[in-house]
Amino acid sequence: MSDELVTDRRGNVLVARLNRPEARNALNPALLDALGEAVLAAESDPDVRALVLTGTGDRAFCSGMDLRGFAAGGEPGGGNPEASAAMGRLFGGKVEIPVVGAANATAVAGGLELLLGCDVIVASSEAKFGLPEVKRGLFAGGDGTAMATRIPLGVAIEATRAYELGLVNAVVPPDEVLPAAVALAERIAENGPLGLRASKELVRLAVSDPARWAERRDHWREIVFASEDAKEGASAFVEKRPPVWRGR
Repeated sequence: MSDELVTDRRGNVLVARLNRPEARNALNPALLDALGEAVLAAESDPDVRALVLTGTGDRAFCSGMDLRGFAAGGEPGGGNPEASAAMGRLFGGKVEIPVVGAANATAVAGGLELLLGCDVIVASSEAKFGLPEVKRGLFAGGDGTAMATRIPLGVAIEATRAYELGLVNAVVPPDEVLPAAVALAERIAENGPLGLRASKELVRLAVSDPARWAERRDHWREIVFASEDAKEGASAFVEKRPPVWRGR
């Protein structure tokens, strides 16, 4: 995995940190590939039950696509097809496990779109958010334009306003962002893995594709309610003990 993404395992939580502080953690092909590889690694490890995304430094969580590389003729996407597909799912909110965004600083353009793919977000009180692509002759090429009714294009939004709009779930001082995000991820990871996967997918489908939501709800109902984890959850409740999840 590229040095431009640093991963750190904390129990059942995998922390992935964008590590290009000199470029405001801008997304170049190597970093995009590394993000996709981190998603694949997290999804393939049954002991990883939540993924936390954060950035290095106090200048930016992520400033979006690396415009210097793009101006020089570089491609915005990664080069590994499997990693690129996983990275696309990350931006689209379709990772199998819960994803917690830890916005250590400002997130704009593709950086904001990356955050919007997270299930919950903890933001620094100093962070700002916006989709300024049109200023550079571009547009929000991910899912950013779907948020246009909630986020004014080309305008930075401060953390408190983002919280009021429901774009982030918590606002904390800058040095508390990652600890708060990891603590939230750990709380999420304590729950049944199958139930989490079902809930994560269905909540997004209920908004984006109601017909598909009904189909997938029935699919997940058959799997989850007949699972070993469902029996374990009920038994643990009756026996007043912590459950031991198997993910099946």
